[in-house]
Formats: sequence, structure tokens, C-alpha cells
Amino acid sequence: MLDCQRHLFALPDDVCFFNAAAWSPLPLSAVEVGQQAMLTKSSPWDMVGGADEKEFARARAIAASLVGASSEDIALISSVGYGVATAAKILGLPAGSRVLTLENDHSSPVLEWLSRPGGSQLVVEVVHRGENGDWTSAVLEALAASRSTPPALVSISSIHWSDGGMIDLERVQAELKKQDIKFLVDATHGVGVIPTDVAQLDPDFLIFPTYKWLLGPYGRAFMYVAKRHQNSTPLEQTGYARKRVVAEDDQHFTNLDYVEGARRFDMGERDFFVSLCVASHSMELIQQWRPDQIGQRLRMLTNRIEKGLNDLEVPVSMLSAEFRAPHILSLNIPQGMPEDFEGLLKKRRVFAVPRLGRLRISPHVYNNEDDCDRLVEELAGVLK
Repeated sequence: MLDCQRHLFALPDDVCFFNAAAWSPLPLSAVEVGQQAMLTKSSPWDMVGGADEKEFARARAIAASLVGASSEDIALISSVGYGVATAAKILGLPAGSRVLTLENDHSSPVLEWLSRPGGSQLVVEVVHRGENGDWTSAVLEALAASRSTPPALVSISSIHWSDGGMIDLERVQAELKKQDIKFLVDATHGVGVIPTDVAQLDPDFLIFPTYKWLLGPYGRAFMYVAKRHQNSTPLEQTGYARKRVVAEDDQHFTNLDYVEGARRFDMGERDFFVSLCVASHSMELIQQWRPDQIGQRLRMLTNRIEKGLNDLEVPVSMLSAEFRAPHILSLNIPQGMPEDFEGLLKKRRVFAVPRLGRLRISPHVYNNEDDCDRLVEELAGVLK
């Protein structure tokens, strides 16, 4: 099993940080990379020619490797919302098309489909979680119920951000293929912890940012675009999305044909290499540790927390282990959360957050067993 990597982060000994699902701290080495990149930006006349292209290729390659894709299938984007907006432009769903989403899913895979103006509106339908918390069965049941008039698109997170429920994407995709339904996956809480293989899954789009589980910065995300969609028009019109728009040429617009592959969907100002260097470095650490090993370690930590809470008879409940992700434990408190629950925990130097009426606990590689035991102890003190 992967060892605790706390020594690579600037976490004080008295801090129990269980909020990776909101944002993670940067590794110390990633901070150093960012500082060096900022120094480079402070003296651009010293920059080596072609360094930016090398950074684009590096980031694209490491992101692709984390999801089993080819580099040519990955676009450099700013956020999941940007990616979903790109997918919406590519798909061009006609008015009245039905889109299936999850109840209380995060905003990114939902709001784009609700925002169409006037007569071009889509019909957004919500899958409600079953009583046992099995999101996969809930989605499959919704699809079975709509076989006579299937939706045009299923746009969902692979792991529900508030309760930690995990969806079996392969089972869902098998049903979608039967009905020729498009599939968009917000893999924010999956990539980096759950082994992901788009070559096997074959979604239309799979999108993930770096600032949570990939230990990277804000403003950097990646989008897998299936080859069947790569001849589409991008969300933004940039020079580098075209074959020959080069400032050094005598004529500016030489060849306006789009470049091949998903690179045409790269965001504007992708050139901010400071954050790109940091994102690449952090993703390389994740790759080195291996997502399956990370997931195994985090499963051990959340299981330890669950056992500790049960042993102390702390009045909470949570999803069954068979339905939840290994790295997110969301506690339902039947008697209700104490007033300013998050603040009470912060005073004890324990960091976890309420999400939709539950306390969400999300460890990462910097957490150890002592953190878990202390969390349990502090929760027991506050709730009992």
C-alpha cells in the first residue's frame, strides 16, 4: 500500500485537513515549480524559444495517461464548466431534447443544459437517488423507464460530490450504447483516485480539473473528446486552433483550417505556463503514486474513520461501502448538525465541510491514521 506522503506537504502536525474534495494543498515541490515559473515570467526576455509548446505537450501527455487516452484526444481547458459548454456547442442538441442529470449534482454538468434561451430550451430530467444510496441502479432504472423515448444525453458526475456515491460508468455506458445516447462525464472526483480508461469506457466527453484530487492549481482542467466529435467547431476561436495563423508570418491568416485532434478545443490564454507547469508536476506525482494505490490507501483511511465512529457509537450514518467512493465519506447526522459545525471543528484544527446537510470528509495522501483517529475523537466530542 502507498505510504502517507505528509512529508511532501506544508501541513502542521496539529492540522487534520479532510477537505480535498473542495480543494487540496499543493505539494511543496509543486510550490517550488510555480515559484520558478513566476521568476521566468518576471524576465520573459530570458525564456527559451519553444518552451511553451513543450509545456503544452507535457501537460497533454500526463493528463491523457491518467485517463487512458491519446494526447491528441485531450484539450487544455480552464474548468469543467468550460468543457461542458464546449460539449454543448459540439452536440448542438435541438430544442426539446431530453438530458438526464443527477439529483443535486454539482453545477457544471447540469446548469449548461438549463441555460438555453427561449425556444431552444432542453428538457432536463433528474435521476433521484434510491433509499440505499445506489446511484448506479437509479440511473439504470431511469434509462429503462425511458426506453420508448430515450434521452439525447446523459450528463453526470462519476462520483456525487455531496454524498460520495460512486457510479459504475461501464454499466451505465453499456445501456447508453444500446439506445445511442450521448455520454458526458464530469470526472472531477474520479481521476487521480479511481483508475479511468476512456479507451474502454468510450464516453463522448470526460472532463476533470486539477485543483482537487490531482493536487494542482485552480484554472487548469482537461477534456477528453471522442474522435467522433473532433471535427467540430470549438467554443473559442483562437489562432493556435488553426493550421497557420502565425504572428511572425508576412501574412497573418494563412490557413484557417482547424488543426487535427482535440487541440482545436484548447482554451484561450492556454499559454499561462506558470499554472500549467504546476499542474503537470502535480499530475506526475499522482501518476508516480498510481491512482489505484492512492484509492486503496484512501479506502483504508475512510474505513478506519467509519470503524472509529461505530466503535464510539457516534450518532451518524453513511452510505454503504459498496455504493460509495473510497475517498469521500459523507456523514448524515439524524439529530441535525450543531450550529456552526464547521467552525466548531476548525477550532479543534479539524477541517471538514457540510455539504447538502451532510458532513463531507475527504482525505488524501497527506492524511495518516492519527488524523483519522483524531477526527473521530473530535466528532464524538462535538456530537455526543
